[in-house]
Parts: sequence; structure tokens; C-alpha cells
Amino acid sequence: MGRMNLSKIFIPLGVVALMAAAWFQYQWPGVAMAGGAVVMWMLLHFTRMVTVLSRAANRPVGHVASAVMLNAKLKKGHALMHVIALTRALGQRLSQPDAQPEVFRWTDEGQSHVTCHFADGKLVKWALLRPTEESQEAS
Repeated sequence: MGRMNLSKIFIPLGVVALMAAAWFQYQWPGVAMAGGAVVMWMLLHFTRMVTVLSRAANRPVGHVASAVMLNAKLKKGHALMHVIALTRALGQRLSQPDAQPEVFRWTDEGQSHVTCHFADGKLVKWALLRPTEESQEAS
């Protein structure tokens, strides 16, 4: 079972455990406080997602300022949303929709590009490709 599937199970269980602990410790005021904390946590994640996607909406799909810098910043396990936040652009999809792994590419002005493979929304591998001098002179 992948990490994403476990989070679908453990996060709701954690919320239920938090609510139960709040009930046993403080009764209804505790449940209200714990519920407020859960709602705040959800709003923070939603706000971050909307902010990242609104920044990405204003840039061309698959464009990045520097593919070399993106390559240096990537780490195994980064979420797709984190990579979109780094690039400030949606990646150009190279894989079929709903296929695993998902493959996206970001290209810079010099035609260098980084191709990223995501399994269950997490970065598993990536590759930087820089054009050779002959291919740049031919253009």
C-alpha cells in the first residue's frame, strides 16, 4: 500500500482520535476547539494550493526560468504541488491522463528541460537534458 493510500486512512483516523481525546479531556468545549483546529489546518492547505495554482495559471504550461536550477532543487519524494510551487508553472504532461507514473516536463528558454516522474503524486525520478552545441547552432 502506497503512502498516499495510507494518508487517506490515517488522517481521518487521526482526526477522530483528536476529537475523542478532546471529548474525554474537555467535553464539548474541547470538541469545539479541536474541530476549529482541524478546520484551520484544512483551510491552510486549501489556501496554499489555491495560491500555488493561481501563480501557475499566469505562466505558460511547461515553462521554467532555469531547468538547471530546478534540477538542483528537486528531491525524491517531493509532491507534485511542491514542484509546481518551485517552477511557478504547470508541467507539460507527457503521460496519459490517470496513468502511473505521471510524467511532466518543464523547459527553459535555452531548450534545456527537466522531465519528472511522479508515482502517487510523489517525485520518484527526474532527468535534466541540455541541448548540445550542434543542435543549438542548427536552429
